Amino acid sequence: MESEIEKLREQFPITRNFNFQNHAAVAPISRPAAEALCGYAKELCETAYLSGAYYRAADRVRQQAARLIHADPAEVTFIKNTCEGINYVANGVPWLTGDNIVSTTMEFHANVYPWMNLESRGVTLKRVPEEGGRVPFDRIAAAIDKRTRLVAVSAVQWSNGFRMDLARLGELCIEKGVLLFVDAIQALGVHRIDVKSMHIDFLAAGGHKWLVAPEGIGIFYCSRELIGHLRPSEPGYLSMKHGYDAVEPKFDLHDDARRFDSGVYNLAGICALGASLKLLLDFGIDNILYRVKENTDLLVEGLRRKGWTVHSPRTPSEWSGIVSFSSEKHDNDALRKHLRSEFKIILATRLGRLRASPHFYNTREEIQQVLDALPAC
Repeated sequence: MESEIEKLREQFPITRNFNFQNHAAVAPISRPAAEALCGYAKELCETAYLSGAYYRAADRVRQQAARLIHADPAEVTFIKNTCEGINYVANGVPWLTGDNIVSTTMEFHANVYPWMNLESRGVTLKRVPEEGGRVPFDRIAAAIDKRTRLVAVSAVQWSNGFRMDLARLGELCIEKGVLLFVDAIQALGVHRIDVKSMHIDFLAAGGHKWLVAPEGIGIFYCSRELIGHLRPSEPGYLSMKHGYDAVEPKFDLHDDARRFDSGVYNLAGICALGASLKLLLDFGIDNILYRVKENTDLLVEGLRRKGWTVHSPRTPSEWSGIVSFSSEKHDNDALRKHLRSEFKIILATRLGRLRASPHFYNTREEIQQVLDALPAC
């Protein structure tokens, strides 16, 4: 296993310079992703797309993304960021005055503002309050009423790593007859997400965190049953069956998720995303999950031994790759800066707390370095 991990770490050159444990922010891209970017730039510079390879590559990456979430490729397309995918749903559902959306107070703002923007159309956003760093399932169930059209949640919460039971939530939404949207940016690349078995209707995720791909590229999923009912908010020539080949423009949308496309793709980003997806899928999501669980368990145990308060739920159904911790004895942000300048350890501070988010290529030695560098409380 050790030799396998060393070989894996060669795919992440950042390990030569930093102990990077901040994948819940903007992660380093993998070596294959960087090579894909360079290859794209080289061909664009030298042949100006004459081979056509990169347009064909988009279809291959679409298939990889669909495999990751257990969807059909026809249900997946590309977005520039998570918020764009959220807006596809917010601006595409045929809302009626008096409808409401159920969400939580723990959501990152990207999963708040698009729904708030619907208030001018008479749609209310109901935010279920957290309790001890969790959102109790019963509170979400109680918030759903006869006018609820959609539940919008993050698979994993950005601040403390609380993971939602999506399978149970999906069953609830089926029972209540409401739609389910999932912001998956803090889960994809570590946790298994099956949009079919979890009854997820819509999903969006940028690639720049746990998918170790560049900023500016991500994936959007819309279930086949709803593709014809979600109005494209940014129609363009790529949305149409005939593209720009028709002599006269004909508004004839694709029958699949490509109807949500607009103009030209971010082909550089798509190719890089595909390279990282291949790396992750080849290693295996279950193996990644095991590695991240092992790393975060080691970190949490060490933090508690040194007297730090861990704010991240760690039960089997709630844990994630994010570990939030703090001390009243120390200036947490000053300590973050000290760890970077003195030890090249990269963590984050969120809501006044330190936040670590190690990935599958991080080692036990790197976790131990963090614990050794932190003062006791």
